[in-house]
Amino acid sequence: MTRLSIFPLAGAILFPGMHLPLHIFEPRYRALISDAMARDRRIGMIQPRGDAEAKVPQLYDIGCVGRIADIEMLEDGRSNIILEGVSLFRVTRELEVSTPFRQVEAELLDSAPDDDLSLAARAGLELESKRFAEAQGYAVDWDAVGRLDDASLVNGIAQIAPFDAAAKQALLETKTIAERAELIVQLLQFFGRHDGQDRVTLQ
Repeated sequence: MTRLSIFPLAGAILFPGMHLPLHIFEPRYRALISDAMARDRRIGMIQPRGDAEAKVPQLYDIGCVGRIADIEMLEDGRSNIILEGVSLFRVTRELEVSTPFRQVEAELLDSAPDDDLSLAARAGLELESKRFAEAQGYAVDWDAVGRLDDASLVNGIAQIAPFDAAAKQALLETKTIAERAELIVQLLQFFGRHDGQDRVTLQ
């Protein structure tokens, strides 16, 4: 068990070994970053469940510990940080605290070893990603994408793809890279349907 200061942010997930850039501007999260830098540079990234705009939104059970690998302090107190994923965690209970940011007691989870995708699964994922990117007008360096190892490719897509919070959470909670890749393909197909006006639709 460990005590974690958390940053609840809908649509933002982090995987161990991956990086997540964040712009910190709210006073409570400025305090969170200052506290983390004075201690062990760790914060817990986790998504709010349900109404993210609620005063104290409920949380999903699973998040990822991120270590502040780089920080740029701005003159007005804001900051840009790069989080490096360390370990997934499961919230066991939220703590009563006097800090402006929330804290939880959490269980750190062992990461399953990265498995390799089959050639067919890798090809299918890249093909569906290209279709989605072209439909959305995204500029992608596909040569660089092709050089990524399977885990970096799958987790990178999971982090940056414009899926909703529930879909992102489902990706975070998959057990293997192969399962995550299969789910990404399904989500790309689902979210990539269009209504004829260049807008993603869930119809």
